Amino acid sequence: MTLLAPTWFAPPAGEARRSVGELLREWRLRRRMSQLLLATEAEISTRHLSFVESGRATPSREMVMHLAERLSVPLRERNALLVAAGYAPLYRERALDDPQLAAAREAVELVLRGHEPYPALAVDRHWNIVASNSALAALIGESSPALLAAPVNALRLSLHPEGIAPRIVNWHTWRAHLLARLRRQIEASADAALISLHDELAAYPAPAGALPTTAEPIQHHIAVPLHIRTALGELSFYSTTTVFGTPVDITLSELAIEAFFPADPQTAAALRTLAS
Repeated sequence: MTLLAPTWFAPPAGEARRSVGELLREWRLRRRMSQLLLATEAEISTRHLSFVESGRATPSREMVMHLAERLSVPLRERNALLVAAGYAPLYRERALDDPQLAAAREAVELVLRGHEPYPALAVDRHWNIVASNSALAALIGESSPALLAAPVNALRLSLHPEGIAPRIVNWHTWRAHLLARLRRQIEASADAALISLHDELAAYPAPAGALPTTAEPIQHHIAVPLHIRTALGELSFYSTTTVFGTPVDITLSELAIEAFFPADPQTAAALRTLAS
């Protein structure tokens, strides 16, 4: 298994110059909350919240964090709110190879190794692969070397015509699933790099011979499966996502483990045979 240095993107230029009130209002609207609803959940007056958003009142550091918690603002953006209000950032962002993240790094490695012989990978907030287990090679081994050069983006690798897309049997369904996940992530974070990635992926052409969505019934599945042709035959997987439960470091808060489980006995047997 290899740990790659993650690539982190800076916030859009000019965002730090915006007032904390403007940023809080944007997060409130993004969460589809009225001033009354947010004020009620935060146990403050609507008048005070209105004054904060309009810039007529300067919120304390505690109030900024209180509102950010009620709005489920990601840790990275909570730092931006604090800076906009004139306070120092609260959350640190360490590199994955930082000694203080050694225990977390070991936990990720244990999960990835423990999932073998089935594929698993860890990704950062922009879906760049920062770690993976040996079983992942069965899925991505035939992809273009250019797509496998660090940083490797898991979504780009999945849907790019020179990635694994030509081997995905249910490409239309899997593409719709990935783009929907990405849109939900964009709604939650408003990340400009994710918006750009979504536009790029949505523009990729369908592989030759890809089955139309109407020809891919999934009613009998418990979740959206991935069907992929490999040297081992056609394999079928369900995927799960694991995140750290109580992170206070930005890097950990944005780290996710994508684990693939066999969706049928044939896939499980093929991967066990390969591992042995």
